[in-house]
Amino acid sequence: MPDPSVFLLLVVIAFAAGFISSIAGAGGVLTLPALLWAGLPPITALATNKVQSTLGTLSSTWNFFRKGHLDLKPLVPSMMSALVGSCVGTWTVQQVDNELLGILIPVMLIAIGLYFLISPRMTDEHREARLTPVQFALTAAPLMGFYGGFFGPGMGSIFPFLMVWLMGYGLRRATAQTKAMVLSVNGISATIFIIGGHVIWPLAIGMSLAQIVGARLGSNLVISRGAALVQPVIIAVTLVVALKLLVMP
Repeated sequence: MPDPSVFLLLVVIAFAAGFISSIAGAGGVLTLPALLWAGLPPITALATNKVQSTLGTLSSTWNFFRKGHLDLKPLVPSMMSALVGSCVGTWTVQQVDNELLGILIPVMLIAIGLYFLISPRMTDEHREARLTPVQFALTAAPLMGFYGGFFGPGMGSIFPFLMVWLMGYGLRRATAQTKAMVLSVNGISATIFIIGGHVIWPLAIGMSLAQIVGARLGSNLVISRGAALVQPVIIAVTLVVALKLLVMP
C-alpha cells in the first residue's frame, strides 16, 4: 500500500483519468503507469487499475444511457463475444511472469500512444457501415475483449475508432456505445482479478470514487460538445503520456 502522499496523488490522477476517459477513452494510459510508478507489481497494478476503471466507466455509461445517447440492443452480440475475449485475456495475463509483464507493459503503452498519433480524424457524421452488428461481434469485438482483459489502456479510444470505421457511427454515438462495451470487458476482467486476490482494495476504492466524479463531468462534456472535444483530447493525452514513457520509462 503506497504512503498517504502517493495515495492522494493516485486519487487525483484517477479523477483526471475518469474525466479524460469518458471523453477520449485514454484514462488507463494515465492510471496504469501511475500505479506502476507507485511501486505496485505489474499484476497488482493491472488488477487495481481494472477495478477502479470499471467503476468510473459505469458512471459515464449510466450518464450516456440516462440521457438517451446509448442504444444497448444492437450491442448485445458484441458485448457477449467481448466478454468471452476478456475472460481469455485476463486468464492469460495471470499466467505471465511479473518480470516479463514489467517489460511488456511499457512497450504496449508506447504502441498505443503511437496508434493515437497516426489515427485519422473522426467526426460526428454517420457513414456507410462496412460490417453488420453480427459481423462486428464475430471479429473486432472478441479481439478487443481479449486486449481489454490482458492489458486494457487505450481500449476506450480504439473501440470508437473501430465503430466509426467498421460500423459507420458518428464519433459522439461511437463514444457512447463504447462505454457499454468497455464496461462489460472491464467488469468481467475485474471480477476475475478480484477472485484471484490481486486487488489493493483501499487504493481501488479511493481511485474509484475519484473516477466516478471525473467520468460524470467528462461524459456531460461529450454530450454537449461531441467530436470537437473528443479528438483533440485524445491527441493531447497521447502526446504527454507517450513522451513521458519514452523519456522517463
